[in-house]
Amino acid sequence: MSAPERIPPRSVTTTELLARGELTVRGRIREASNAVLHCSVSHDGQEAFCVYKPVAGERPLWDFPDGTLAQREVAAYEVSEATGWGLVPPTVLRDGPYGEGMCQLWIEGEAGSELLALVDGEEPGAGWKAIAFADVGEGRTALLVHADDERLRRLAVLDAVINNADRKGGHLLPAGEGRLYGIDHGVTFNAENKLRTLLWGWAGEPLTSEAVEVLTSLRGSLAPGAPLATRLAELVTPAETDATRARVDALLASGKHPEPSGEWPAIPWPPV
Repeated sequence: MSAPERIPPRSVTTTELLARGELTVRGRIREASNAVLHCSVSHDGQEAFCVYKPVAGERPLWDFPDGTLAQREVAAYEVSEATGWGLVPPTVLRDGPYGEGMCQLWIEGEAGSELLALVDGEEPGAGWKAIAFADVGEGRTALLVHADDERLRRLAVLDAVINNADRKGGHLLPAGEGRLYGIDHGVTFNAENKLRTLLWGWAGEPLTSEAVEVLTSLRGSLAPGAPLATRLAELVTPAETDATRARVDALLASGKHPEPSGEWPAIPWPPV
């Protein structure tokens, strides 16, 4: 079988394809903690690769209601779309071979874009932002850094809005044409502060004017009765929708990137 046609991300055709197409399971991604299936999806003469995460394959978590991770992945996509940044691949909730689940366009990561690094010394070099010191064995430590990249900075803002509890390095996918995507958003939108991320390099720094403009627009989209608020009400709890609105308000009130609270581990494990 020839490789499926590449479908441009974020198009209406893509979401229709994901929602209505016939799913064919090609294999399982074994490294994932929950069931993650690599599939092809075809509809009306078009075909693409995708990821299908059935609700039935979700492992229970103590701090998230059972069977809700797929909806949270879709909610993250909806908020990403509302920002206009397009940081999450097209994602839908649909029925599949193993029941209802999340279906997301497969993004082939592009090699050669270094976003994370370990460096000697106590300060990051030009073009990098410090995260934390890491144990590299034999009693040695190195400074973990991420790129001072506007795409990562936008993702850091999105993560603060959706309260992402698991932003690992492996969830960053540089793609063609300078695009960057974030994936794996199942542990998001908790009403309690659970932000855990590698993207702390801008902590406490002023938000960019672009971010302030986007957040201001997002606040309007999250107003009760607005389309995004209505959509989130279908995917997360009322308390979680209210908390999302409150996080946007807090970001705009402070005008700064959030800092670790000290009440929750700030960096996910493993970090990559």
